[in-house]
Amino acid sequence: MQPTPLHLNCTGCKIGPSPQSGRGVYAARFIPKHSLVEVSPVLFFTKEEYEIHGKYTVLDHYTFKWTDGRMALAFGLGSLFNHSDTPNTSYTLDTTTDSIRYTAIRDIEPEEELCIYYGHRLWFNSNVSHPVSNAAPSSENTNIWEELSAMGSIVDDDSPYLNGDASEAISDDDLPFTRYKLSADEEDPDSVQTVHAWVVDIEDPRQIAMMLKWIKQNNLDSPEMGHLKRIRKQANTTTLLLTTSPTAPSLPENIASKPYLLPVPSSSALTIPSLSLKSALWPTVYTPRRKGEQEAWSRGKARWAWEAMRMAVDAAVRAKTDEEVPIGACVPTPYKPVDETVVPITFTAHDTRNSAKHPLRHAVANILRQIADYRSLQSTQAKIPSEDGFQNGSNYLLTSLTVFITHEPCVMCSMALLHSRVKDVVFLFPMSETGGCGGLTCLPSLKGVNHRFGICTWKAPDSIPHACNIRINTTIDV
Repeated sequence: MQPTPLHLNCTGCKIGPSPQSGRGVYAARFIPKHSLVEVSPVLFFTKEEYEIHGKYTVLDHYTFKWTDGRMALAFGLGSLFNHSDTPNTSYTLDTTTDSIRYTAIRDIEPEEELCIYYGHRLWFNSNVSHPVSNAAPSSENTNIWEELSAMGSIVDDDSPYLNGDASEAISDDDLPFTRYKLSADEEDPDSVQTVHAWVVDIEDPRQIAMMLKWIKQNNLDSPEMGHLKRIRKQANTTTLLLTTSPTAPSLPENIASKPYLLPVPSSSALTIPSLSLKSALWPTVYTPRRKGEQEAWSRGKARWAWEAMRMAVDAAVRAKTDEEVPIGACVPTPYKPVDETVVPITFTAHDTRNSAKHPLRHAVANILRQIADYRSLQSTQAKIPSEDGFQNGSNYLLTSLTVFITHEPCVMCSMALLHSRVKDVVFLFPMSETGGCGGLTCLPSLKGVNHRFGICTWKAPDSIPHACNIRINTTIDV
């Protein structure tokens, strides 16, 4: 047998013989968790080219579906990563450089094969596919599916939204879920929900423009304050809104005043009475909605939701196989039409309280930890692309994001979602005795909470493949 050469990019990988698949990618040295192990340029095929020619060739097993519908063939090591049901490597489609980035999602030992997850529709028997390690996992990584799973979208053939114009608006009756209607907007002083923000009084009006520029340069113009105006003028005092960070920002030396905390509204005003109450605390943006009006959904967005829920169910099925409580969660990149490309990052997790012997390792807690770890990685590795749809404030993990979960989250997890500023929570199975999103109680509708999020219940849970196998007792905390 000829020696297996190191790959030319010197990332610690080499090409070696694989017992089941001919060749594979192996670690030539120890590869730490979160290491970038490969960047593969791609060759594109148009959708028409692929339908007419490519799908009938061996390339059909080596291509990735790009965000705009094209198919991409990975060069370099990209086409040599084999499949595993418990992968040690994830991948993201980088639309800014037309390449695919492969990252270690746990520590990888020398001579261990690097494997990715191909998806749930395989053309071979996954029982004889590629185990990522013969060694026992470390205590920190008791189950690799707790870790980041960043994959391109895999469209499910069972989706009723697969065909048709993706931009076509659909009615609430045609959505796969029912939207829970929260109580009326805050229209009395005691019901206005607030959050503390740092503000500063500006004595010299000539400094306002300089401070606004300083705020932008220091990334303090974060989305969680988009519903508030930046400047408040009262009598002869001009006050500038800075940040909702827990710690006071360090201001430029020529600003004599000290920052101080002030309660400000946590959301925009939907009605005139609410606008009056909120603006008395701080100038607030008015975003009126007609009575009963809710966010419009397109067929493409419904397809996105269906796929995200299917991935949550897949995670729950894996949990059941691993003798865990069968609860799965998915946080996908926010939906964008195909002409607005983003790098598709999708997080999936499942309950691990049995293997971890830890009562708080619920699916929601695990997925929040993944996202927090990902943000930390982003801040320490400048080469990771930032145009991935996950640009939130410095403190809130889920601003603008939707969590798809197989079962209604418990009170603890619902509060964690609320504190993370989740946009929407979508679940398959209501939990009447333990749920915090309408079952036992409805946290975002309680008086005194500082955030409200949308709640959606799937109309036909068993319409998602394998969902019938993950029903649990309604007394279990999810």
